[in-house]
Amino acid sequence: MQCYDGTELNMELFWILLFSSVCPLAWGQGVYAPANAQIVHSGAACNVKDDNISERIYTIKEGDTLVLQCIVKGHPRPQIRWTKTAGSASDKFQETSIYNETLRIEGIQRVQGGRYYCKADNGVGVAAIKSIRVDVQYLDTPVLTVHQTISDVRGSYYQEKTVFLRCTVNSNPPARFIWKRGSMLIEQSKDNGVDIYEPLYTQGETKVLKLKNLRPKDFADYTCQVSVRNVCNIEDKSVTFRLTNATTPPMIRLSMNDTVVVDPGQDVLLTCEVTAGFPLPTVLWSRYPGPLPLSAQVRGPTLILRAVTPSDAGFYNCTAVNNVGNPARKNVNVVVRTMGNLTFQITPDSNKDSETIQMGRDLKLSCHVDATPQDKVNYTWYKNSAPVFNSDSLILLRSDPDMAPGTSSLEIVDMKFRDLATYSCVANFPGSRVPELRVDVNISQNSVSPPVLSVPPGGQVVNVQEGGNADLVCLVVDGKPRPPILWSRTEKDLLMASGQTMVETPDGRLRLKNVSRDMMGLYRCQTAPYNGLNIKRREAQVQLNVLYPPILDPVFQDMRSRNYQMVTLRCTVLRSNPPRLTDIRWFRNGDSIRMPMPDLKETPELKFKLEPTNNGSYECRVSNSAGTSTCTFNVSAQPYNAEFYFDTPNPVRILKGNNYSYILQWTQKDPEATDRIIGYWINVRKNKQNLLSKQIDLKGKEPEKGVLLSHTISDLRIPLSYEVRLAPITTYSTGDYISRIIQYSEPYTYPRPSDHVCGFEDERICGFTQDRSDVFDWTRQNHLTQNPKRSVNTGPETDRSGTKEGYYMYIEASRPRVQGDKARLLSPLFNVTSVRGPKGSGRVPYCVSFYYHMKGKHIGALNVLLRVRSIASVDTVQWTRSGHQGPDWKKAFFDISPSGPFQIVFEGIRGPKYEGDIAIDDVSITIGKCKQGNTVASAVLIGGSHSLPLASWLTFGLSCFLSLLYR
Repeated sequence: MQCYDGTELNMELFWILLFSSVCPLAWGQGVYAPANAQIVHSGAACNVKDDNISERIYTIKEGDTLVLQCIVKGHPRPQIRWTKTAGSASDKFQETSIYNETLRIEGIQRVQGGRYYCKADNGVGVAAIKSIRVDVQYLDTPVLTVHQTISDVRGSYYQEKTVFLRCTVNSNPPARFIWKRGSMLIEQSKDNGVDIYEPLYTQGETKVLKLKNLRPKDFADYTCQVSVRNVCNIEDKSVTFRLTNATTPPMIRLSMNDTVVVDPGQDVLLTCEVTAGFPLPTVLWSRYPGPLPLSAQVRGPTLILRAVTPSDAGFYNCTAVNNVGNPARKNVNVVVRTMGNLTFQITPDSNKDSETIQMGRDLKLSCHVDATPQDKVNYTWYKNSAPVFNSDSLILLRSDPDMAPGTSSLEIVDMKFRDLATYSCVANFPGSRVPELRVDVNISQNSVSPPVLSVPPGGQVVNVQEGGNADLVCLVVDGKPRPPILWSRTEKDLLMASGQTMVETPDGRLRLKNVSRDMMGLYRCQTAPYNGLNIKRREAQVQLNVLYPPILDPVFQDMRSRNYQMVTLRCTVLRSNPPRLTDIRWFRNGDSIRMPMPDLKETPELKFKLEPTNNGSYECRVSNSAGTSTCTFNVSAQPYNAEFYFDTPNPVRILKGNNYSYILQWTQKDPEATDRIIGYWINVRKNKQNLLSKQIDLKGKEPEKGVLLSHTISDLRIPLSYEVRLAPITTYSTGDYISRIIQYSEPYTYPRPSDHVCGFEDERICGFTQDRSDVFDWTRQNHLTQNPKRSVNTGPETDRSGTKEGYYMYIEASRPRVQGDKARLLSPLFNVTSVRGPKGSGRVPYCVSFYYHMKGKHIGALNVLLRVRSIASVDTVQWTRSGHQGPDWKKAFFDISPSGPFQIVFEGIRGPKYEGDIAIDDVSITIGKCKQGNTVASAVLIGGSHSLPLASWLTFGLSCFLSLLYR
């Protein structure tokens, strides 16, 4: 067999040489749709299982951290989106989705439970979708309430008193209820005086204890205990109530009226007096709408509001609760007096459609103030400073039915010369410190005339540059008194720049700042119906014309072409105001291109032959009287970037020198767009220093669109990571470099064990987690990260393989640790329901293998436990060692046959003093019994990590062999 360059391959060494540089470049299909989506977890999980319809269920305790990772294959690299049914996939509920491989929710809440979807899409084929149901477990503190009934029995010969103790709790899963009288369990079958039942139509889970025809022994302490059977280590909760013959529901009364009206700045004292109830009720104050003001002070049953403002107004609610009967409630409406602008209207005789004041006709003067409370405003009218009283010619209306509510009017009947005067309207709150408001209206033959509205010459159309400021002017040039001017858009659905439908201007000038093109259009100005004559409104219109430079397409375009081919650049004008163009010019690299003046009515276009000397940036600058816009074209024969393939198998371990090799794979974007690609430059860097820089020669074979290219990078050091840069090469130029980080990483083994050996080389530590119920944690460390002040007579110098870069997990016995302190490291939760055991066996055997280091005269103990998850977790010790075990790493392995989903727990126990560090490394959990001297864990290991199992080598080797064979 040969590589494409003719290199001979020895079939006996074929599967080993696949990972060397003998055959440095391999080809294969690269572009494909997302596939094989899988959701794995690394957060705090109580249990992960498959139900009977093959849906994965992730059980987690409320308040814990949810971490879900979506693992998917596809090229180009798919974009991953997390969504959730009936809610948001984010802990920030205003977000509807999250674009990330990992979904992390700190302190998950019950409302965040549900079905989570991972959707991966790269624009090729059908998107891959995977879901998992997150079940959030919780148990609230129960609430116990007491209700009593008294009924006549046998014709009122005696009364029967029955008490219902209702216990309600919110939980998931459903809670189990236990009732106790004192410390004795209440059993319905053993006590005829009680009934225990579950009522219908209740919110939450409820159990009722009914005490029939109360007996002396029924006056006691009652406890309602709820339990979810220690699911997710949630402890039982309970509530106790003492029932006596004095037990009564609460009653309250207020020390003030239902409505309290106060001036701004006053203090308000609200008292809610408890008149009955045992146990003594608790008084709570609340407000609607919104919370209590920040200045509010609650002192027992009294609520104090200091220096109230209008924002403090609202309904204040007093609630008394003692869990007997229904809570007692009372409401107080606090109204803070306010008074706004005072306006007036002059209405000529409406029956005659008159717009002027005429003798012998009626005239009405109206006065209105926006106030709270509106019905408490008092209006007083004056004529030439003298109070006005009702008469045959002057009629006072406290609330004019023809006007807005809260408007007072003075009607002048059959107007005479004696009625020409100055009329004043004064509005106030009687007995209030709120200042009164006053408006004066002069009624004479020359003081009142209809307004005349006018737009200044040249002001009918206002032109303004986008981003500038504009004044729309509409003036009252005649008329007395002169009313304000109201501005609005003529189109009903359009709002003013302030977001309002109408804007008032006292002088008729509407000032617009930072004008945008969406503000362009027709504006209406009209006289206000107040502070002037109440007659038909005068109207005018002003057109706002926003000028902006041409809008072009494309704004930027990257154009690639082969050298000595014709290139056409086209710059399309989409919109322009004004539409007439004034100039079109072309530039290359900032220099003007000499060419005939183009036709300003046609689409700007530039044609030329691309040569190595005229690659560069081309600009088409199109102008109108408002400004200039530019189309930019990056024209080049430079090849497009390569696109890294991220679904390459994990870094491959070679069997010498603590090194690994990495199969770098990529595709070439649009390889036929430019000159033929003859190779690639590859740089491997560490800490920005080049470790490798060379050219990959394609040997005359051109890349194809969507076809995968491969190159094996050798002699990479475990567990270091590297930056790899790659750029395509043509005869004339080199493309831009793309960069990615490659690193040695150990995959998770969830949801079922595999032949993988975990050397803790990756920060994710293979999905292992710290037990939160222990005293301290295991630490990930290697020789380079050791504390220089550590104890020298304990702990390993290197990892299990003897290399300084390799990591391991250990417990530190120095202070503040004391004898007996425990640290527990938990493996991922392995789901055994998808694995079948041997014929005739109901359980699947597994082999647990690891290396341990226990050097020191104060060594405590290392225990390995099997934790099986069912209704409750059960831990059993499978392996243990204690005391000094020598200076070297030692290997241990044992078999297990768990009955359900399980975890392996490494428990380190601190000895009597500080020279007692314990370490573990190279942990594997494999299906099948341990084989002496032939387990996966006994394979040759380098740097505290693992080599690929033989099966994996052969599988990968066979696939590569077939790929080369068919080429």
